[in-house]
Amino acid sequence: MAGRGVGMNRNAESVQVAVVGAGPGGYAAAFLAADLGLQVALVDPEPNPGGICLYRGCIPSKALLHVAKVLAEARQAASWGIEFGAPAIQLEKLRDWKAGVVRKLTTGLGLLSRQRNVRYIQGWAGLGDAHTLHIQGNNGQQRLRCDHIILATGSRPVPWPDPGAVGLESPRVWDSNRALELPEIPRTLLVIGGGYIGLELGSVYAALGAQVTVVEMMPSLLPGVDADLVGVLHRRLEKVFASIRLNTKVARMNDAAGRIEVEFEGQGQSAQPETFDAVLVSVGRKPNSAIAGIEKARVELDARGFVQVDAQRRTSASNIFAIGDLAGEPMLAHKASHEGRVAVEAIVGHKVAFEPQAIPAVVFTDPEVAWCGLTETQAQKENRPVRVARFPWAASGRAMTLDHTEGITKLILDAESDRVLGVGIVGAGAGELIAEGVLAVEMAATATDLRLSIHPHPTLSETLMEAAEVFFGQATHIYRPKKS
Repeated sequence: MAGRGVGMNRNAESVQVAVVGAGPGGYAAAFLAADLGLQVALVDPEPNPGGICLYRGCIPSKALLHVAKVLAEARQAASWGIEFGAPAIQLEKLRDWKAGVVRKLTTGLGLLSRQRNVRYIQGWAGLGDAHTLHIQGNNGQQRLRCDHIILATGSRPVPWPDPGAVGLESPRVWDSNRALELPEIPRTLLVIGGGYIGLELGSVYAALGAQVTVVEMMPSLLPGVDADLVGVLHRRLEKVFASIRLNTKVARMNDAAGRIEVEFEGQGQSAQPETFDAVLVSVGRKPNSAIAGIEKARVELDARGFVQVDAQRRTSASNIFAIGDLAGEPMLAHKASHEGRVAVEAIVGHKVAFEPQAIPAVVFTDPEVAWCGLTETQAQKENRPVRVARFPWAASGRAMTLDHTEGITKLILDAESDRVLGVGIVGAGAGELIAEGVLAVEMAATATDLRLSIHPHPTLSETLMEAAEVFFGQATHIYRPKKS
């Protein structure tokens, strides 16, 4: 099925849609385009689709975080009357298991590509012009003519910013990609950056036995996330990490006899430099927008290097689209997948726009932190009149049976209509629970809708219903009368 604006080139060296980058956004776009009857090529350096998320991001990190959770629960079980011996960590076997998870998923995506007759090309793609890709692969260079191009090249870790100091050329200074390879379990690990990547990977290494120190130049971990949610996680991580230093930055790093000597500035500054066996630099990610020939196609970038797009993810070149990390914040796999589908729908002529009310974000630490829609912090900055209803997990029977009562579920409600504008959750499984919050925001549900929706008992999902009951001063499991 070819929609408006889609040509009918059918020779071997031309396609209707070419997707550059086979991450969650790229392969979702390619698969949908094929499902809609278009002739599709998908180009990526890896042997199978998956992108950074599957090969060196979301999936391997979550596999390791599951290991960290199992180790933490084994230690916690002593308080329940169940004691295990000290864990014996077989690092090579752990690496193989993680690689196996990645291999199964990426191989499965390769099979799905073939089943859909997507032409998968392994190689690096550059733009000859707005309708031409030059692809450098193992078998040399090939030229591909395209009616439409979807750029989905993703992002990469921001390198250590001071070129005069020890940088990523040192085997003991890692970016997130290197940390996920599990090169070793260092006795001491410094994590530079208190964002979600640093906290997730720091949690993994702490569970495996490293003494982890986190430094963050801002006054809070997870800058920008609501303080009450972060506070629960911070208190937990203080017991897991050797040290958390806020309002602190690394001034200098130097080699020191096989270790890294670090000087700090700020509130967490120490009198003398400290040495660490390894340093993880997790200060953010930057878009992979330095695509060869992008200027020839007249695709415009903003000051931060993101490709400028409209509501359909169309760039300044009308037949070229950009999605995922390349197209701006938030840099999340599920956002990329949705954008990819929007771009394809636009190509076939459907009336469509990328206009989500709630893009969920999840930090897969222990406990997890998740939020969607309007946050309390954002509402305060924008002077938006909202009301906040919180349900503490200390009053949740299910949380108590899990021995994880430190959580909070909160609703951000419109002050006049009681419509759910945002949801925030911190606690075990928050990443699974937030989907109900997304649906509530997107469907314009009210606090009454949540309160009257019967939730199964005993579950953590009940906390969304009970947060709505708190708003009305009628929560069964806590006494908090509604203020007049």
